[in-house]
Amino acid sequence: MLDTLLSLDGAVLLWIQEFVRCEILMPLMTFYTQMGNAGIIWIVLSVIMLCFRKTRRAGALSLVAMLLGLLCTNVVLKHLVARPRPWLTVEGLNFLVVENDPNSFPSGHTCAAFAAAGVWFRTLPRKWMQWTAVVLAALMGFSRLYVGVHFPSDVVAGCLVGLLCAWLAWLLYQAAEKRWGTIRWLE
Repeated sequence: MLDTLLSLDGAVLLWIQEFVRCEILMPLMTFYTQMGNAGIIWIVLSVIMLCFRKTRRAGALSLVAMLLGLLCTNVVLKHLVARPRPWLTVEGLNFLVVENDPNSFPSGHTCAAFAAAGVWFRTLPRKWMQWTAVVLAALMGFSRLYVGVHFPSDVVAGCLVGLLCAWLAWLLYQAAEKRWGTIRWLE
């Protein structure tokens, strides 16, 4: 079963390389995926949200969710699983960006994107903002496949860990409000 999943993972990446990569998308996807390095795009957007009363809670909770995601993915799971990057195991796969971390599972970029998007979907004031967050997170996950630095199962795991961290950040916020009352600076 595991062997089938691993071979399917590699086959999907080779299919993307063969049939989806194109001259127009390569620079765009490469740029977008690099905007996720160290979660920078999500951190910057969260900090900007802290500046506005209506989005302050979304910004603060997404930072908490991303911190939880960082601990889960980059501190614990990547070292525990120690799965090598796809270009090291999938014959014929060409990667488009350099990753210094040799561990692939789970995708930290995807985790950060979905940790932020999970919080934003729950807390942002407008539906278009909520759905834009989800689309941007999904695009980040896809970009990791497009540039050949993660397996599909890495991205799915990163998505699930990110959503779990968003949920945990929300639970922490609710517990804090229950214990200490309304957190005024987030309202």
